Amino acid sequence: MPAPGEYKTVQSRILKYAEDVGWTFVSREEAERRRGFDPEATAPEERARTASLYFGDLLHAQVRAFNPKYKEAEGALVGELQRLNASIAGNRDFLNHLRNQGKFFSVEENRELDLTLIDYGDLNRPREQWRNVYEVTEEFYVHNGRHGTREDIVFLINGIPVLVIECKNASKDEAIALGIDQIRRYHDETSEVMTPEMIFTATEAIGFSYGVTWNTVRRNIFNWKSEQVGNLEAKVKGFCDVPHVLRFLKDFILFAEKEEELQKFILRQHQTTAVDKVVARALDPKRSRGLVWHTQGSGKTYTMIKAAELLFKANEAQKPTILLMIDRNELEDQMLKNLASVGLANVAHADRISTLNKLLDAKGQDYRGIVVTMIHKFRDMPADLNMRKNIFVMVDEAHRTTAGDLGNFLMAGLRNATFIGFTGTPVDKTVYGKGTFKTFGGEDDKGYLHKYSIAESIEDGTTLPLYYNIAPNEMLVPHEIMEKEFLALAETEGISDLEELNKILDRAVNLKNFLKGKKRIWKVARHVADHYRKNVEPLGYKAFLVAVDREACALYKKELDKILPPEYSEVVYTNNNEKDTKLMREYWIEEKEERQIRKNFTKAAEHPKILIVTEKLLTGFDAPILYACISTNPCAITRSCRQSRG
Repeated sequence: MPAPGEYKTVQSRILKYAEDVGWTFVSREEAERRRGFDPEATAPEERARTASLYFGDLLHAQVRAFNPKYKEAEGALVGELQRLNASIAGNRDFLNHLRNQGKFFSVEENRELDLTLIDYGDLNRPREQWRNVYEVTEEFYVHNGRHGTREDIVFLINGIPVLVIECKNASKDEAIALGIDQIRRYHDETSEVMTPEMIFTATEAIGFSYGVTWNTVRRNIFNWKSEQVGNLEAKVKGFCDVPHVLRFLKDFILFAEKEEELQKFILRQHQTTAVDKVVARALDPKRSRGLVWHTQGSGKTYTMIKAAELLFKANEAQKPTILLMIDRNELEDQMLKNLASVGLANVAHADRISTLNKLLDAKGQDYRGIVVTMIHKFRDMPADLNMRKNIFVMVDEAHRTTAGDLGNFLMAGLRNATFIGFTGTPVDKTVYGKGTFKTFGGEDDKGYLHKYSIAESIEDGTTLPLYYNIAPNEMLVPHEIMEKEFLALAETEGISDLEELNKILDRAVNLKNFLKGKKRIWKVARHVADHYRKNVEPLGYKAFLVAVDREACALYKKELDKILPPEYSEVVYTNNNEKDTKLMREYWIEEKEERQIRKNFTKAAEHPKILIVTEKLLTGFDAPILYACISTNPCAITRSCRQSRG
C-alpha cells in the first residue's frame, strides 16, 4: 500500500487549519480564473501567459473602498505594482505599499494622497467586522516565458499574495531543506512572484521553518515554536493567524543596509514578544522599570530599534522622547547607522554633554524623537532637567552602563522617565535582588520583563554552541600568575562581561607582560598557523585571533607574517595617536579600508582569512564563514563565533 503523499498529509491539512483561523479557501480553478488565465489554451504555460499575480478585481474594489478619492481605472494599480523591480529593492518598495506608504494623485484635491492597500484596523476588530479580504489558495502557478513554478499554498490579502508555504512529505530525507531549496529556485527562476510575497514557510507536518523572501540564507531561517511540539495544527494556526500575519507585515519585517548591501530580516518570536512587552511597560502608568535579558547574539539591537519605533508611533506616548543609550563609541556609530538603514526619521545624535542637555532641557529644546547617546554624556546633568513622563530610556548592555555616579545623574535628571535595560550578561544574575536586577527588574517577580536564554538560543538555532580545545601546556598561563592577578580578585566574582573583565586585566601587569612575551607570541603564532592550516582552511572557513590588547594584536600580526602569507591576516583595532607605538601605527587602517576588510572576510574567495582583534568585532559582526575563535585573552568572550559558526 503506497504511503500517503504530501497533499493528504500536509497541504490539505494546512488549508483546513487556515480556514479555521479566518482565511477563505479559493480553489485552484477559481484562482486561475480570477488571475486571468487563458481559458482557451491547454498547456499550463500557455494558459498562464496572460495571468496576473493578483486578484485584480478584488484589489481594485478594496482600494476604492479604502480610498474614496481614488479614481484610477481598474488594472492601473496592478500595472504599477508589476513595474516594481523583481529584486530585493522591489520587494522593499512593495512592502512600503503594503504599509500604506504608497501615493496616488487625487484630481479632486489636486495633490498626492496616501494609498491604503490594507486596513490594519482589523488588528483591533472582531473577526466578523474585518474589512480586509483574507484568502488562501493552492497550486499557484506562474510562468514568465522562461521558467514555470507552482507554489503549494499562497495566502492573499485583498488580492495580493503575501505568504507562501512549501509542503513536503515527511518520508523524504531533509524534507524541509528540500522545501527551502524550492523557495530559492522561485527566487532564481521566477523572481516576479517573489516581489509581492513577503514571508515563506516550509513544513513536512512535523517541523515548521519560516523566513522572509529575498533572504534564504540558512542562518536567517528559523523554527516556529509552539507549546504543542510537533503539532502541525497548532503551528499553522499560530503562525498563519490573521492578526499575526498582519503584525509581520505592519511591524516585524525590516530592511537594512549591512556591509553596503540591502538586506531583509524578520524579527523572531523572542524579539517580537520582547518588543511588545517593552512598549506595554513603557505605556504602563504604574510601572517604570523593565529588564530584557537576551543572550548575546540574539538580535538585541533590532529589538531595541523596533521597540523605539513602535513606541514613538504610539498615540498613547504623546510625542515622546526615546533615548537609546549605548556604552561604546563603536556601538554608538553602529546604532546610528542601523537607525538610518531601516529608514527611521526623527533621530538626533547627542555627541557631547552640552548637546544632550540642550536636547532634553524642558525649558529649552525639549526634543521629541529618538536620541542616541552614551552614559558618560550624563555627567553632571542637572537634577530634574526634564520631568516629563513620556521620556523612555532604553539602555544597551545595562549590566555595566548605569553603574555608579553616571547612572545616578541619569536617573536624577530624568526622574519620571521609564528605564528599560537590555543585557545578555546581567551582573549578579543568580541573585534577583541585586545588581542589574535591582536597577531594572525590581517591578517584576522574576527580576526581568522578558528572558531569552543561551540554551533556548542554541535550541532554536539563533546562536550556535561553542566547542573548546585547550592549548598545549607550554602555552598556558602559569596558574600562580592567573590566581594572583586575576582569578583570586574579589572584584571578578560574578562578572562575565568582556569590557569589565578587561578593565581588571589592564591592572594585571605581570599577567599582561607574560601574555605579550616574545617567546610566547612566537609559540602561539606558530600554533595558530598550524591549527588554521590543518583544521580550518581545508573546510573553507576563516578564523579570529583574539589578543589581550592592541599591542598584542600588532605583535601577532608581525609574527604570523613570518609563517603565513601577509595577505592571510589583518589587524582590526582602534587607533590611539597618543599611546600607540611605532609597531602599532604600522598596522593602522582607515575606516574605509576596515569596511572593505570586514566585507572581504565574509567571502570565502577573498583575503583575509584570519582577523586579529582585541575588542572590535566581538559583538554584532555577522560572518557565517567564521569557524574558529582562537583566544589568547584569558577573559575574552568570543561572541562573534557564537553568532556565526561556533
